[in-house]
Amino acid sequence: MVLKVYGATQATCTKRVATVLYEKKISYEFISVDVANQEHKSPAYLEKHPFGQVPYIDDDGFILFESRAICRYLEAKYPSQGPKLAPSLDLKATALFEQAASIESSNFEPHASKAVFESVFKPFFFKQPKDEARYEEAIKALSDKLDGYERILSKQKYLAGNACEITMVDLFHLPYGSALARGGSDIMTSKGPNVARWWKDITSRKSWQTVQDGVPSGTVTFD
Repeated sequence: MVLKVYGATQATCTKRVATVLYEKKISYEFISVDVANQEHKSPAYLEKHPFGQVPYIDDDGFILFESRAICRYLEAKYPSQGPKLAPSLDLKATALFEQAASIESSNFEPHASKAVFESVFKPFFFKQPKDEARYEEAIKALSDKLDGYERILSKQKYLAGNACEITMVDLFHLPYGSALARGGSDIMTSKGPNVARWWKDITSRKSWQTVQDGVPSGTVTFD
């Protein structure tokens, strides 16, 4: 039975999961959730995702939500399919991976998502004006955090270290990092040479190029 993904084609977290699906070449069926008409808040949907968000997956009856958890599950289920996106068994490599995962969730997304909400989501989806003060505050906080990224990436190619090569943690940055540019910020390319090098690397991957403008719908299969 093909994996079912319930999400919205333009949603950041749906794109996060889709990027890993394309990296790992995992066939899936995409079921579009009509978030504009609040389908994700319906009683039937809340039975599957208690927080009424997108996406969630249905893997032959196994329901899982939270995009990062879904990505980890996919890597664990298909470890030898496509590139290895998380270390296994090696204690130190796993520790570095978990460190990088914490960096992304604690130091990047809170500020990037706030900036994207003000510059993209509010004007385009909610038809509300951008709060310039909140936006600048978020960009300043993100800029400070990216100073740490610059220091890390001056010593290694990817966030979890060269030994692991690219991991899903690097890919986790793609949806909000790219949305920052849509909102008018060039911070991911102008902050520093090592952040810019890393950002050019991960945004050029075929998986992201495939999903960045919208997750392909319907049933997608790989040879």
